[in-house]
Amino acid sequence: MMPTLNVSVNGPAVARAFAEHIVKKLAEKKEGPLFWALSGGSTPKLLFKLLAEEYREKIDWSRLHFFWGDERCVPHDDPESNFGEVKSLLFDHVPVVWDQVHAVDTTKSPEEAARAYGELMMKLLPSNSDGLPILDINMLGMGGDGHTASIFPANMDDLLTDSRICAVATHPDSGQKRVTMTGPVLNASDEVAFLVTGNGKTERTAQVLNKEHGAEKFPVMHIRPTSGKLIWFLDEAAAAEVGY
Repeated sequence: MMPTLNVSVNGPAVARAFAEHIVKKLAEKKEGPLFWALSGGSTPKLLFKLLAEEYREKIDWSRLHFFWGDERCVPHDDPESNFGEVKSLLFDHVPVVWDQVHAVDTTKSPEEAARAYGELMMKLLPSNSDGLPILDINMLGMGGDGHTASIFPANMDDLLTDSRICAVATHPDSGQKRVTMTGPVLNASDEVAFLVTGNGKTERTAQVLNKEHGAEKFPVMHIRPTSGKLIWFLDEAAAAEVGY
């Protein structure tokens, strides 16, 4: 499957393109909930600020259910918390329904938090024929090492095929524990949207999207929805060496 590329001039323009994509998705679905998994990173920060400042009245926040593709095992008020970041930049400024904000419970041990989050997803989300929960939009980023969510090159052999909904990942450098959705769950999403920007991502983006030799060592290369859509929202810098 060839991914769809959406290329904008810079990071703020990528954030705006994705904000408009959310508006369009809500309009296309017409009614009922939209299940959206969020991610951390510099471009999502731009997105969350933009949504808070300009999209408060343009989005029906009552229809959105929020999840996280991965979360650091730190308190929600820790500066490294993905949930805490979204709360301060977005949720505190728009009329979200707090019962529909489904954060990882980081007061639990990492293993228990992963198990509980998987159970929560199975309870709240529709499932496919393989019994995997289906998210309407799974928003992901790509690290400089080609990781996505908290699936790193060092743990990808296990986490890309793990039969659980969520699992515990260990950051290869810091040793920090994280809860992450596994590969099968990411690929069960109705749509996966990568947000990637900047000169620092040019080479890796090209390796993955051009399917260059050796790109299979990057976890992001293996995130291709089984029956859904794959969209890359890029700025011109990140897309500079993409061959199509």
